Amino acid sequence: MSVAAENIPSQFEVLDQSLESQMTLSMGPQHPSTHGVLRLELQLDGEMVIKAVPDIGYLHTGMEKLFEYKKYQQGIVITDRMDYLNPLGNNLAYVMAAEKLLDLEIPDRAQVIRVMFCELQRIASHLVWLGTHALDIGAMSVFFYCFRQREKILNLIEAASGGRMTPSYFRIGGLMIDLPAGFERRIRQFLDDFPAAMEMFETLVTGNTLFQSRTQGIGIITAEEAIDWGLTGPCLRGSGVDLDLRRDNPYSGYETYDFEVPVEPDGDVWARFRVRMREFYESFKIVVQAVERLKPGPIKADAPKIVLPDRDDMRKHMDSLIHHFLIVAEGFNIPEGEVYMPIEGSKGELGVYMKSDGGPKPNRVHVRGPSFINLSALPVMSEGEMIADVVAIIGSLDIVLGEIDR
Repeated sequence: MSVAAENIPSQFEVLDQSLESQMTLSMGPQHPSTHGVLRLELQLDGEMVIKAVPDIGYLHTGMEKLFEYKKYQQGIVITDRMDYLNPLGNNLAYVMAAEKLLDLEIPDRAQVIRVMFCELQRIASHLVWLGTHALDIGAMSVFFYCFRQREKILNLIEAASGGRMTPSYFRIGGLMIDLPAGFERRIRQFLDDFPAAMEMFETLVTGNTLFQSRTQGIGIITAEEAIDWGLTGPCLRGSGVDLDLRRDNPYSGYETYDFEVPVEPDGDVWARFRVRMREFYESFKIVVQAVERLKPGPIKADAPKIVLPDRDDMRKHMDSLIHHFLIVAEGFNIPEGEVYMPIEGSKGELGVYMKSDGGPKPNRVHVRGPSFINLSALPVMSEGEMIADVVAIIGSLDIVLGEIDR
C-alpha cells in the first residue's frame, strides 16, 4: 500500500468523525439571551443548528384556571401579569370580551383613551424589544436610550392608573378613573420629544452595518409557512402577509384613525425588525390623533348594576351606595353565552375566549397568546442557521414567557 493510500480515511472513519461533530446543547433557562425562562434543546453539527426544540413551562402560573375562581372585575389584575410588557392590551381584550357578552356601549371618551393607552403601550413594548434585541446582538448603548423613552411612557401610565407594570386601568364598562389634571400637557411633551428619539434609534441600529449583517438573510420563514404556523403581528407581516386586526377587524373605533400597516416581504430577522421600527411611527400617529380627540365626557357606560358609581354619587344617593356594595361584595352576573374577542396586541393577535354560565364568575377563560404561537415556529427559522444566529432569531420573535407559560 502506498503512503498516499494510507492517509486516506476509510468510510467508517468518516462516519465516526461526522457523529463526533454532532452534539446536543441545552440553552437556558438561565441563558441571558432567551428573554425569560425559555430552554432550547439544540442539536448541533459543529456550530450549525440541525434541530431546535423549545422547552417551556418554567413560569407556569395557572392563570386561565384562576379566572374561574375570580369575579369578572377581579380577573383584570390577572391579565396584567401575562404579557407584562403589554398589560393594557391584555386588559382591553379581557374587558371587551365581557362587554361583548353584556352588550355594553362604551362612551366615546373612554374609547379614545383606551386607544391612546394601547398605542403608548405598544410603543413601550417595542422599546423593550429594540433595546434587548440590540443588546443580544452586541449593541449596548441603544438599550439605555430605549429604556429612557419607555420610562416616560410608564410615568404617563402611572399618572393615570397609579401602576406602572400592572396598571389594571381598563374596567368592564369603561375606565377605572378619568385622566388626571395636566395629563394632556404631559403626553404632548412626550410626543414632542419622541421623533428625535426615533431618529437616534435609526442612526444607532438601522444604519449599523454590523447589525444588518447579523440580521439580513437570517431566520427566514416564508409567507406560506408563517400562515401555516399561525403567526400573527410583526412576525407575520415581516413575511409579507398584510394583516392587522385594527384595520381588518376594527374595535374601539380604530377604523376612524389614519394609519398604515407596515409589511416587509423578506421574512428574515431584518424584515421583522423593520416592521416593528415602522410600527413606532404608526403608533405615534395614532396617539397624536387620539390626543386631539380628547373631549370632555363620561368614561363609564350607563350600567349602574355593572359599573361602580363615582364617589360623589355614593355620598349623595343611597341607590348608588347599594349598587357599589353589591358589585364589590357579590359581583355582577353576565348572561349565559360564549365569545371570542381578538385584538392586535404588540406581538400579534391576542384573543380572549370567555364562556359564561350566567353567574358572577366566568365558566371558562382561554387566552390565545401571540408569543406562544410565534415561538412554535422557532425550529423552522433556526434549522440550518449558526448557533449565534439563534439568539438573533429569538429576539426577532419578541416573546414574553409570562404569556407563553401562563
